[in-house]
Amino acid sequence: MDRLGLLESFVIALDEGSLNRAAQRRGISQPAMSLQIKQLEALLGHQLLLRTSSGVKPTRPGQLVYAQAQGLLSGYDLMCAELSSLDARVEGTFRVSTSTFFGRIVLGPVLLDINQAYPDLDIVMKLEDRLVDVVRENIDLAIRSGTLGETEGAARKITEMENVLFAAPGYLDQQGRPEVPEDLKRLKFIQHHEDQTGGYFPLTRDGVEYQAPVRVGFTADDPDLIVRAVTNETGYARAPRLFLQEALANGTFEQVLPDYQIPGKPIFAVYPSRHSFDRRHEVIITGLLQRLKDLNAASEHQACPTCAIMA
Repeated sequence: MDRLGLLESFVIALDEGSLNRAAQRRGISQPAMSLQIKQLEALLGHQLLLRTSSGVKPTRPGQLVYAQAQGLLSGYDLMCAELSSLDARVEGTFRVSTSTFFGRIVLGPVLLDINQAYPDLDIVMKLEDRLVDVVRENIDLAIRSGTLGETEGAARKITEMENVLFAAPGYLDQQGRPEVPEDLKRLKFIQHHEDQTGGYFPLTRDGVEYQAPVRVGFTADDPDLIVRAVTNETGYARAPRLFLQEALANGTFEQVLPDYQIPGKPIFAVYPSRHSFDRRHEVIITGLLQRLKDLNAASEHQACPTCAIMA
């Protein structure tokens, strides 16, 4: 029995929140995906997933297995990278894809530093606000935030950024400040095209989850336009706190429902196959995680430009 494969299917199911989407990523049928989850549950002797109307969620044992499985899968990737490094240097052409924002603010500086540290490595960076297929488009590594879309490659969640809801104070003065999730129905949500809500998104307070109604008033695929819409008091939006810290501190924006937490923005590393992971992937992912850690540490004193905060 491929226990590592069962754990990977379980992690993907929770990352996607859907057995159907997880099956598509694994290239198998939904019944086959369900069977793998049942096999893992039988192997471990615990129910790991709850099937709900909004998708799949972990049980308490499932949360434990999810956290440990991520470490095991990451360890396997690292082992493969270290084996590869025994007979290979960090060199050659390496193609990296990410969104325009994430590349400009976060990943770009990482790749520049890595390029200096490894002069034999030729990095080709592609900034595209679309979900590329790493296999068909010959991409060695894609860094994606928020959603994965359809891809034939292997993917794993490497970190998550805290999200917040935010608006211009003037807009909240006009519409009234929400006190409970139900109050959001009187506000307009400024939506990034990748963040389709389906009319609701979950908010959590004191361990209790609430389904907050979402009334979409504007949708765009340009982060700058979304921020302009919020600034012009068109509605409210959501974005990682990391990139809002300065604007929240100086009063340009105000957090909406600050006592409630919304799902974080996951960041995924995608590569053609699990066997293609090598030392170059490890170097870039490690550098990226350190860059995010440094940005978080400095966010209270110096935030990134508020004109480009959406990942």
